[in-house]
Amino acid sequence: MPTRFDCSPSTRRWPIPSRPAACSGCDTDAERRAPSHTRTPHPAAARIRVKDTAPGYRTLVRLAIPVILANAATPLLGLADTAVIGRTGDATAIGAIALGALIFSVLSWGFAFLRMGTTGFVAQAAGAGDPVEVRAIVARTLITGLFLGMALILLQIPLRVAALGLLGGSEPVETGVRHYFHIRIWGAPATLGLYALLGTLIGLGRMHALLGLQLLLNGLNLALDVGFVLGLGWGVRGIALGTVIAEWIAFAVGCRLVWRLIHPGRRSQTAMWPWKRILMRHEWRRMMSANTDILWRTLALLAGFAWFTNQGARFGDVTLAANHILMQFTILSAFFLDGFAFVLESQVGHAKGAREAKRLRLVVIRSTVLAGITATALSLVILLAGPWLVDRLTTLESVREQARIALPWAALYVACSFPAFQLDGIFVGAGDSRPMRNATVMALLSFLVAALLLVPRAENHGLWIAFVGYVIARGLFLGRYLPRLARQLRS
Repeated sequence: MPTRFDCSPSTRRWPIPSRPAACSGCDTDAERRAPSHTRTPHPAAARIRVKDTAPGYRTLVRLAIPVILANAATPLLGLADTAVIGRTGDATAIGAIALGALIFSVLSWGFAFLRMGTTGFVAQAAGAGDPVEVRAIVARTLITGLFLGMALILLQIPLRVAALGLLGGSEPVETGVRHYFHIRIWGAPATLGLYALLGTLIGLGRMHALLGLQLLLNGLNLALDVGFVLGLGWGVRGIALGTVIAEWIAFAVGCRLVWRLIHPGRRSQTAMWPWKRILMRHEWRRMMSANTDILWRTLALLAGFAWFTNQGARFGDVTLAANHILMQFTILSAFFLDGFAFVLESQVGHAKGAREAKRLRLVVIRSTVLAGITATALSLVILLAGPWLVDRLTTLESVREQARIALPWAALYVACSFPAFQLDGIFVGAGDSRPMRNATVMALLSFLVAALLLVPRAENHGLWIAFVGYVIARGLFLGRYLPRLARQLRS
C-alpha cells in the first residue's frame, strides 16, 4: 500500500511527520497569524522535501493518462442516461433528460472553482511538508461544498423555474424536467463535495485514484440506470435517482480514500481535524477570494462559448449543426490538453510549497513541450481524419459540406490552445487566481470585439477567426502575468 502524501513520482516514500503533540494542530501565535503559504515548515519536514529533479517526460505522460481517461469518462455520465432512456422509445423522456442534464452541466461548470481552488492549496501544503494544513484545506473545501450543495437544495424551486424559463420546451418535456430536477438536486451536496475530493487527489498527485473514482461513479450510474429504467420502468425518475445514488456512493468512497491518505496515523498525537487552523478567518478569506476569481473566470469562458453558439445560429440551422460537430472535436482535444494541465497544477503547487525554483522551471518546460506536441498531433488528426469523422456524425450532405469548409479553423483552434491550458495549470497550482480572472475577461472582450468586426464581413469564417483569436488571447493575456509570478516564486 502506498504511503501517505506520496504526491509525485519524485517524492521520497516517507510519510510526512506530524507536528509535536503540544501544537494540537496549531503553530505558534506568530505563525497562526501568518498566511499558510508563508509559514516555515516544521524542521522534520526537510526530510521529506521533494527532490530537486523534476519528473521526466515519461513520468509526466504516465501521470497525464489517468487524467485524460477520467476527463473522457465525465461526459459518459450524461451519455449513459440518454442511452438508457432512449431504449424506452419515449421522445418526451429523452427531451426531458437532455434539458435536465444541461441544467446540471451548467451548474457543475459554475462550481468548478471547488476543484481548481483545492488543487493548488493542497499541492502547496503537501510540497511544504505541512500535513496539518492539508487536512485543514480539505476540511474547509468540504464544508464549503456541502454548504453550497444544501443551498442549491433549498433554492431548487426558483432555480428550476429560472432554468426552464431560459431553456423552454413543450409542456410534457417540462413536466419530465421537473421530475428529473427535483430528484437529481438531492445529489448536489455529494457532487460539490466530490469536487473538493477530486481537487485533493490531484493536489496530492493521486491521478490513478482520480480515474478510479470517476469510473466508479460512471459504472454505478449505468448499472442503476439499467435497473431502474429498463428493469423497474421508472423512466425519467429512475434516471435521476440512479445518478443521485451513484454520486453519494462515489462521494462516500472518495471520503474514505482521502481519509486514508491524509490521516496522521494511529501513533500520531496530532488531531485529524485541526479546528483552530480550519477556522482561521484569513484562510477562509483567502480561499473565498480565490474561488470567486475562478468563478468569474469560468463565467467568462461560458459566455465566450455561448456567444460563439449564438452567432453561429444566426447563419441558419446548417451552420449551427456544422459548428456544433466541429466544437465536439475541440472539446475532445481539451480532454487531452487538460491532462497535462492537471498534472502541472499538482507539480507547480508542490514545487512552490517546497520552494524549489529549478524543479518548477523544469516541470513547466517539459509539460509544455508535451502539451504542444499533443496539440499539434490532435490538430493534424482533425485535418486528416476530420472529413471522415464528420461523415460518421451526420448523414446530412449540407451539414457535411459546411463542416468540411470550417474544419481547418477547428484544427487551428486546437493547435493554438495549449498555451492557455498550460498557463491555467501554472496559475492554479501557484494559487494565483486573480490573473486568471483578469486574463479571461480581457480575452472575452477581445473576442466580442473581433466577432462584431469580422462576422459581418466574413460570416462563419469571421466567427471562427475570432474564436481562434479568443483562445490565443487567453494565453497572451495570462502570459503577461507570468514574469511577475516567476519573481514571486523565486523570492
